Parts: sequence; C-alpha cells; structure tokens
Amino acid sequence: MEMTEEKAAAHSWRPGRFMVIVGHPDDADFGPAGAASAWIDAGSKGWLVCCTSGDAGGEDPTLDPLELARAREEEQRRAAEVVGYEGVTFLHQPDGALVNDLPLREMLVREIRTFAPDAVMCGDPEVVIHGGGGINHTDHRAAAMAAVDAVYPAARNPMAFPWLAKNGLPAHRVRRLYLMWSNQPDAWIDVSATADRKIEALRSHASQLHDPEAVFARVRGRMAEQGEKIGVVAAEGYRLVVLDQDPAENVEVAEMVAADKPAS
Repeated sequence: MEMTEEKAAAHSWRPGRFMVIVGHPDDADFGPAGAASAWIDAGSKGWLVCCTSGDAGGEDPTLDPLELARAREEEQRRAAEVVGYEGVTFLHQPDGALVNDLPLREMLVREIRTFAPDAVMCGDPEVVIHGGGGINHTDHRAAAMAAVDAVYPAARNPMAFPWLAKNGLPAHRVRRLYLMWSNQPDAWIDVSATADRKIEALRSHASQLHDPEAVFARVRGRMAEQGEKIGVVAAEGYRLVVLDQDPAENVEVAEMVAADKPAS
C-alpha cells in the first residue's frame, strides 16, 4: 500500500505592517514577492529596504558602478510598485562588501522604528550552503544577520542608539521574523493568487535577466514545489521565528490565567 505524504497547513497569520530587508535590488522579488503581494492584497502595509544598490551586479567591468546602481534602483522601484509596497529605502552600502557592522545596524533600526512593522522578512543568516547546492551570497548573509540583530535586541532596546529615541524614534518590538531561502522552512504561505505578480516584479529587473523565461520557469517550479507542501498551486516557504505573541493573544492568556486563580 502506497503511503501519501501528509500536507502541512497553510500559514494564515498576517501582519498589519511588515518590512522586507534584503541585500540587493531584485532579492525581494526572487524572495518574498509572492507572500508580500498576498499580504498587501489582504490589507497589510509593506516597506522594502535594500542594503546595497547592486553596483557590482554586472558582467562588464567597464560599466560605471554609479550608473548601474542608478539603473538597478529604478528597476527595483518599478518592481516595488508591482508588488504594492508603500515605499523603498536604499541604504547605499557597497555591493559585494556588505558588512554587519554598527553603522548598518543603526540604519536598519532607524528604518524599523520609522515604519514600525509587526513582522520583518529577511534571509536566514544560518544558511551558507543552500540545501539543494550553491553558496549563499556573502551580501545575503550579511544583510540577513544585520536584519536579525537590528530586530533583536536593538530596535526594541531604547538604550540602543539612544539618539534615535531622543529624536522621535522610540523603541519598537517586531513580533515575528520570516526567514526566506532557509534550509529549515516550517511555514508555507499560499501565493497561488500572486505568483504571476511575483514574475511581473522580476520582469522589472531587466539588467539582471539574461534568459528571462528560463529564470521565470525556475521560479514557477520552485513555487509549485513549495505549494505541494500545503496542497496548493504555488507557495513560498519560510522559517518562522515568533518573538512576541500578538496583543490579542496576550489578553487571552491573561484572561485564562485570571480565570484559574482562586478567589482571594
């Protein structure tokens, strides 16, 4: 008798506000564009942060890096409009030389405290070698670790970069992290309705697509593969880290505890 694999349940939690933090223009569209589009369609507000502007992302060493960066920023802005983000921030760090240092952490904390997201989507900082083979780009690793360090503890600690709080950006608690491109996904988001939008966002990155249709086929194949995990046409998989329960859940827990207390 042939055993059938039990399907996981589709992840249903949705943030009111979320931020995507990546290393380069196009990372967010190869990454969480499907889930981001689905959340935005359902009423969430999203913001994208690119640590670099992709100034080293070309095959021609005679290209002017500043011109390439300008072109890639414009491509990312077009893609962000397709997805529906409220806006995009470019931190203008060096492509290929991104470092998780205090200046980058401060910039990310400033972004987090300004937009005040409930959730942050970023890479999985523990991934050096992808499960299916291939090395995770050094900028991807640096951006992921910087995002995690900015979320916890820095953004929620009023004494981290105290001048931010003194200038109107108080501590903010991000409640969840969604780690993309992880070797340990445990949450799958249904993107069946937004898979085409992810492809359309990717299409904006003309400078990076030498064989667009082959790229799109691979991306669609990956979404279909992830969709099988939860029995849908297309999905994206994430490693979920819950830092704080939702306020409503905290109220429920408090009420349950109060109900169990003996009368004084």
